[in-house]
Amino acid sequence: MPLALLALAIGAFGIGTTEFVIMGVLPQVADDFGVSIPTAGWLVSGYALGVVIGAPLLTVLGTRVSRKKMLMFLMGLFIVGNALSAAAPSFGLMLIGRVIASLAHGAFFGIGSVVAADLVAPEKKASAISLMFMGLTIANIVGVPGGTYIGQVAGWRLTFTLVAALGAVGLLGVAKLVPEQGKPQAGNVRAEFAAFRNVQVWLAMAMTVLGYGGVFAAITYITPMMTQVAGYTEGAVTWLLVLFGVGMFLGNLLGGKFADRALMPMLFTTLAALAAVLLLFTATAHNKVLAAITLTLIGALGFATVPPLQKWVLDQASAAPTLASAANIGAFNLGNALAAWLGGVVIAAGLGYTSPNWVGALLSGTALLLSFLAAFLDRRTRRASDSAPHPQAQRTSTPIGH
Repeated sequence: MPLALLALAIGAFGIGTTEFVIMGVLPQVADDFGVSIPTAGWLVSGYALGVVIGAPLLTVLGTRVSRKKMLMFLMGLFIVGNALSAAAPSFGLMLIGRVIASLAHGAFFGIGSVVAADLVAPEKKASAISLMFMGLTIANIVGVPGGTYIGQVAGWRLTFTLVAALGAVGLLGVAKLVPEQGKPQAGNVRAEFAAFRNVQVWLAMAMTVLGYGGVFAAITYITPMMTQVAGYTEGAVTWLLVLFGVGMFLGNLLGGKFADRALMPMLFTTLAALAAVLLLFTATAHNKVLAAITLTLIGALGFATVPPLQKWVLDQASAAPTLASAANIGAFNLGNALAAWLGGVVIAAGLGYTSPNWVGALLSGTALLLSFLAAFLDRRTRRASDSAPHPQAQRTSTPIGH
């Protein structure tokens, strides 16, 4: 695999750290600014909304420059956003900093997926994408717990200062290691939007929203679930999340490897298993050991869907994949927001802290049904293409003299 993938993975590590570390230092941020925890929660939801908006917007704006230059610009935006968050004198300015940083998120992963896939042979594209996303999974093992610890001991401002420094390392890596791939062709913006005429692109994004959203239905409420139901202490939740991150790391690698061999069968398997494990979590959450094992499996199965879903979008929008790829990253965050809201609804309805698990199972099961539909439509399209007479064959069979 090209060394350029390391630069993309470093950028992904920084982005993954800043996305999730806020959850670990939220009480400290709320105390410093004198706001409530729900108000401080806007730093999470504002980031997610920024990803959804920024992914397509910045991707379109970047169609007139090379992908390498756009990646460098996005890392610069990431650095500015986190530096502003670290130095913000007020809550409002920190929220602005979070949104600025989030604008780089979707476009970086979307454009980075295209760059990663273009760096390798066709049969290794999903593996290359998974290596870039490895930075995001490692962030959940190292970056988020480490950033949370630093924030609790030395202050949350140091955490975001270090995240901005990570962005600087990523920027230098992209500048030195990622090759130039030329500017997009003229009229590329129109071609990028034309990719959304393909129903398969919309199906892929729907699978992304529902499939990975199923994971967030459970994970958003993991602290009360593990403390109130499983019986863990609050201090143990950090290490439980490390187990979840380890699962993500392993699932990402396996998802990329097997998606290169058989993409849709891999997607069928992971979505079906994810729905089953989430449903099982409603029972295993009552036992400490089983809860920890199940949480690791959810991380593995959930992130095993990421490389195949991202590659499916790239395949279906192959003529102009950049915008579709970035929009699919936004779909992950839209799914996170939707699942978190639905999980909160069932808890508020008095169904208990384990109820988000069966909500997640329902979401992932629906994504599985959509994957069956996508595979059926793809086979039908291929049959129609194979059965259509080839123009050259028609000319060859025309009788002489006609």
